[in-house]
Amino acid sequence: MTYGPGLYLHVPFCLQKCPYCSFYSLSGRLDLSTRFVAAVNRQIERFSTRRETREQPFATIFFGGGTPTMLPPTILTDLLQACLDRFPHANELEISIEVNPATIAQEGLQLLRRGGFNRLSIGVQSLNDQELKRIGRAHSANEAMQTVRMARQAGFTNISLDLMYGLPGQDEQSWQENLNRALALEPDHLSLYELTIEENTPFGRRLNRNDLQLPDEEKVLAMMETTRRLTSGVGLSRYEISNYARPGLQCRHNINYWQNGHYVGLGPGAVSRIGATRFTAVTDMELFCERLENERKEWQEEETLDKETRFRETVIMGLRMTKGVSLDALNKRFGIDPAVYYGTTLKLLMEQELVEMQQGWLRLTEPGLLLANTVMAQLV
Repeated sequence: MTYGPGLYLHVPFCLQKCPYCSFYSLSGRLDLSTRFVAAVNRQIERFSTRRETREQPFATIFFGGGTPTMLPPTILTDLLQACLDRFPHANELEISIEVNPATIAQEGLQLLRRGGFNRLSIGVQSLNDQELKRIGRAHSANEAMQTVRMARQAGFTNISLDLMYGLPGQDEQSWQENLNRALALEPDHLSLYELTIEENTPFGRRLNRNDLQLPDEEKVLAMMETTRRLTSGVGLSRYEISNYARPGLQCRHNINYWQNGHYVGLGPGAVSRIGATRFTAVTDMELFCERLENERKEWQEEETLDKETRFRETVIMGLRMTKGVSLDALNKRFGIDPAVYYGTTLKLLMEQELVEMQQGWLRLTEPGLLLANTVMAQLV
């Protein structure tokens, strides 16, 4: 199923910068929040006058970060209302917000729900206090579980939990305990990501100094098998490499992204793709605000993508979905046949049983899902 375009608002403030995080975020600096809100409202006004953003109603709105709940709930709901007032949108709109434990109380969650947010993505990452300390998280396991309970009491019926595996000092047993504790909370959606070490992060620098002990590949594969086993019997179906959901509660916002649909990004560092053009806002809060205050363009990068680039991106992102990529949709959109375009590369991947073509879809096989990064590197 395809959805309409998505609207993303990047709130870069956070309580403290996690040592693995490569997203643009600011630890503290709430002194800039008033300028940030004013600048985003100017962005909303600009985008709302573009012809392209009025041609099709938005199907999703997603507030991410950073930690959006570093801002008061009233400000977040005001920003949401500004989006709803200025952009055409579907009647049944998925409106998500990322929440970190220890940054919002029961009353705040109630305000968010009354203000229109209907989906929560809670950044749990681990339900083991020692692991949380090792990855620099500010909350405890009990605070994470309490946030889920408060969200239910506030009226949220679509709650996603983010967890990470492959953490320093983690083994298969601790991951199994983590996942069991998360499943006991009866989430509607799970995002389960392997820790990725990025350059220019504290963890990246520690890894370069051989000062970061991570589980080896065999242990990580065992964790993946544990994930498959534990999620298979609890009504959560895998629909993307790292994402699991109850029927009908897949994240529509991310599906649009994986299908390489159109989206508008608000805030510093946010990316937009409208038509064949991709825009990236400056990754500097003060510069972002200054440019919008002075009626200047906020982009640090603006590129027009040719048809083949958009085709390749659509294939690669679409293969993240367990359903894969529709060959008919690719042909209608680009007039390109993957078998012809990729030739022997795709043929070899199929012979290795890493990808398959069945009933009009190109998808990763079960072994291919385990080696997804390797497969996609050959299709870039």
